[in-house]
Amino acid sequence: MATGAVRRDRTHYLYIAVIIAVVLGIVVGLAAPEFAVELKPLGTGFVNLIKMMISPIIFCTIVLGIGSVRKAAKVGAVGGIALGYFLAMSMVALGIGLVVGNILQPGDGLALTDAVKDAGQGQVSAEAKDTTEFLLGIIPTTIVSAFTEGEVLQTLLVALLAGFALQAMGSAGQPVLRGVEHIQRLVFRILAMVMWAAPIGAFGAIAAVTGSAGLDALKSLAVLMLGFYVTCFLFVFIVLGTLLRIVAGLNIFTLFRYLGREFLLILSTSSSESALPRLIAKMEHLGVSKPVVGITVPTGYSFNLDGTMIYMTMASLFIADAMGNPMSIGEQIALLLFLFVASKGAAGVTGAGLATLAGGLQSHRPELVDGVGLIVGIDRFMSEARALTNFAGNAVATVLVGTWTKEIDTSRVDEVLAGRIPFDEKTLLDDDTHGRAGDAELPEPREEDGVPVKV
Repeated sequence: MATGAVRRDRTHYLYIAVIIAVVLGIVVGLAAPEFAVELKPLGTGFVNLIKMMISPIIFCTIVLGIGSVRKAAKVGAVGGIALGYFLAMSMVALGIGLVVGNILQPGDGLALTDAVKDAGQGQVSAEAKDTTEFLLGIIPTTIVSAFTEGEVLQTLLVALLAGFALQAMGSAGQPVLRGVEHIQRLVFRILAMVMWAAPIGAFGAIAAVTGSAGLDALKSLAVLMLGFYVTCFLFVFIVLGTLLRIVAGLNIFTLFRYLGREFLLILSTSSSESALPRLIAKMEHLGVSKPVVGITVPTGYSFNLDGTMIYMTMASLFIADAMGNPMSIGEQIALLLFLFVASKGAAGVTGAGLATLAGGLQSHRPELVDGVGLIVGIDRFMSEARALTNFAGNAVATVLVGTWTKEIDTSRVDEVLAGRIPFDEKTLLDDDTHGRAGDAELPEPREEDGVPVKV
């Protein structure tokens, strides 16, 4: 226990340094905007350090989760429930954004200059995939390229195949599973080391965005930005909070306090991907089983984009109103359903939401693309809320899916959230993971109801 206390104290200093770095970044961005913009590589470099760890972490987590369970049907049930929930919540988020956007109508009265038009058209050149390209893109060129290209869904596919293959191998696959377990420990230890660069990355990222946007952009588009933030807040704490209380009996504030460092990391980098590896580790530590965490979290980062859904809705309505071409309710619904499909796979990356919006408008309502330039200046600040909301949605989804599938240790959840079982910030892994719901502990042959289980 003494050792654990020392570890927690050291990491407390780290995240205090992150908060100080964020404040300093804002100050530098306002005082010397041109210099601050030059600091952007610091933030980009840190996010890239985190992203290089995502593929091996997802692979190890899913392979261990699936390869260690006895029945493939359990994995299929988890995936089906998760996808059904993701689709339902995306529609709820779209609906909320639609209502708030029509009430606020923040785009009225804005002028559209040639510079703004050029900025909007410039976003269309960003990569935007249609549904067919997105689905085909899930299949990697080779098994190895799934890791080298950093595609989350490609890694997920390879990990699922490897997990089911090891499951079918039975006892012959146990040495491989043990090897993957050791690799997972190595990867998480590397991640813990990388996290000590967080203050530098936070300083560079915040300074750059503050220096590039400035106060003028914030003032002119304050209604849209504040409306978006309020909408995200209401969605998270009313919709998700109510679901979490009813289904799992948990207080959303207690869960978010447990994930406070991850929220700070996202706030400072504007990327929800920066916290993906830590979310996987913390959800397992919380008491959710490996199969549920391994499937729900990576899949949610592409399909459970609540913040992006709200952003797409409000930004589309804002642009249409600003250009004097408001959409009817029927047109709004048709466009948003199109953007709902187009947005899949746009999670985590700063600016991906803006590029997806521009690409969707180009395909569905090309006359509105010029208006995208109106929100370029504040998109990074809206990206903060998108990323935070997406992360919150995936954290809540993991607990809910674990509860519905009975793959969560509720007594452990209470102990962890009460602070009696602290998270190991040094290894990001537990040495006593055995015995929690769904963890099959690299099992030895056993019997069920007196009948030998064939492995």
